[in-house]
Amino acid sequence: MENTKQLESALDQTVLSAQQLLDHWQGHRRLTRKLIEAYPADQFFSYALGGMRPCSELIAEIMGMSSLGIQGVVSGRWDNFQPLQTSTKEQVLAHWDQVTEQINTLWPQIQPSHFQEVDVAFGQYEGTIYWFILYVIDNEIHHRAQAYVYLRTLGIAPPAFWDRS
Repeated sequence: MENTKQLESALDQTVLSAQQLLDHWQGHRRLTRKLIEAYPADQFFSYALGGMRPCSELIAEIMGMSSLGIQGVVSGRWDNFQPLQTSTKEQVLAHWDQVTEQINTLWPQIQPSHFQEVDVAFGQYEGTIYWFILYVIDNEIHHRAQAYVYLRTLGIAPPAFWDRS
């Protein structure tokens, strides 16, 4: 009976492995990168609807949350991010790739038990480390959806939302 309870407890704590969570996040990042590539360069920094920010600002937020977020998860230091200063879509894509590499480099430094620890991200978001990582992914999905609307209003079919290859 005790072994069964221990096994159930272990299974309750392991829905996804750390690698599966990283793969899920990077799948979303690949899809968002495809969206950036599909976005017209002449509209990327200026086109907006209904009081929403231009796509470039949405993407800058995603990059800041991802870059400083992974640093905070690993180090416990949660620096406030400053807006990314870029003037071309190519610069944005280059920075996107740097953040992707940064995530891949820092991720293995997260100890499995650390995902369950509580921290206060950016001095305002209290929760477990796994919760914050999910928040960063959710934030990306939210802003990508806004950019999907932009693309559709510009007459451009966005990348398939399910294709994270």
